[in-house]
Amino acid sequence: MLNKLPKAPDLHKPGKPLVPNGLGMVYVLASAIYLFALHGFQTWLLQDWGKPSALTLASCILFGGFMGLLDDWADIKWRYKAFLPIIAALPLIVIREGETRMSTYFWGKVDFGLAYYFIIVPVIVAVTTNVVNQLGGLNGLETVCPSIILSGMLIVSIIHGRGEGILLYVPLLVSWILAYYNFRGRIFVGNTGSFALGVTLAAYAIIANIEQTLVISLVPYIFNSAIVLANVLLFKRRASLIMNGLKLKAEHRRSLATLIAYHHPATERKLVALISLLFAITTSIAIYVSII
Repeated sequence: MLNKLPKAPDLHKPGKPLVPNGLGMVYVLASAIYLFALHGFQTWLLQDWGKPSALTLASCILFGGFMGLLDDWADIKWRYKAFLPIIAALPLIVIREGETRMSTYFWGKVDFGLAYYFIIVPVIVAVTTNVVNQLGGLNGLETVCPSIILSGMLIVSIIHGRGEGILLYVPLLVSWILAYYNFRGRIFVGNTGSFALGVTLAAYAIIANIEQTLVISLVPYIFNSAIVLANVLLFKRRASLIMNGLKLKAEHRRSLATLIAYHHPATERKLVALISLLFAITTSIAIYVSII
């Protein structure tokens, strides 16, 4: 089956071997099937379940996967792609998922009213999806880092006794399975996977009312995007890594990966492991902040 999928060159391996691409569709389909089945179980057997959060999350993931697939096919320019994730926020807005009273760092909990649904929700979805999509290019980055954050959000939900945690059981399992093979360079998830995973992070944070946990966990993503966008928009310079034997090095500091490789050239796996460690640290901080 993998041989029939489109292939993309692994640019940071000797000989640039072709690797099956677009395996993000596995995440999208498995998550959507599970969430639709969960919604059916809740509505048929638990008549007073409340909001159809499983259906909402499934819709968001399907939107995200479709937009990523469209980008894989058409290679959409960033100035257009940046606004595509707003479409994935529609299910959250229409069903009014999340609470309008949101924790802030300086003013406690603030009730944003309708502005929460029509401004804050689209911004959270668009920013999260884009920063996740921008950190890629190395085997494992598209899957390991989102999986770490998803794990942290599930832990926070369990600690606070929130029932929304059940929404992540299958998506999280599938994301870690894909992360294992992606890290080993056996598969690529493509934009289909990175878009769907980014939308999952944002949508679940809104559904479970743990936006603060999401923001803290995203710090390495936000830092990477800030460097990338500053270089592209102000100086028209793009980040790139250079192979030096089996190690990757950089002659500039235009992204999180090149910043690390500039000071500490490393193999691809070690570089991905170092970046993943940053996400493990920020996610751990987010978990700690949520329980104090």
